Amino acid sequence: MLRLERLRDDHAPALLAFEQRNREYFARSVPDRGDAYFDEFASLLLARLAEQDAGVCHFHVVLDEHGDLIGRVNLIDVDEDGAELGYRIGERATGRGVATAAVAEACRLAAATYRLSALRAVTTLDNPASRTVLARNGFTPVGDITIDGRPGVRYRRRLDATR
Repeated sequence: MLRLERLRDDHAPALLAFEQRNREYFARSVPDRGDAYFDEFASLLLARLAEQDAGVCHFHVVLDEHGDLIGRVNLIDVDEDGAELGYRIGERATGRGVATAAVAEACRLAAATYRLSALRAVTTLDNPASRTVLARNGFTPVGDITIDGRPGVRYRRRLDATR
């Protein structure tokens, strides 16, 4: 059983370790964060928490049944149209439905807690796992996009606070 927790400053050590441990794995499917991300992690985290406090983003960590941080799910660029969904699940947690469940919970929170009406997401064509997670969670393709020089798809999902 997994749970999403809203990002807090005390998540910092586990979040940094998660990002470092999975850096190479993530770079296979999404643009690498770069060395500056890790070098400036503490100040970047403070900036993210300030954005969250301002209501323009909602950041979450994904914890497994033991309380270990195994992923993150973020709702960024909140506006009148909703927010952009992004997620990362660590390599050791893949293939077990974690991403699908974490995105489902993020959709529920987006509607019920944050009162958002829709979510947007993007992924590359060469990331079939991500496309499957989005499809399983009711996202529909709405257009083509290029992400870091790779062809991709833009998705959208309308939200209902009762689901």
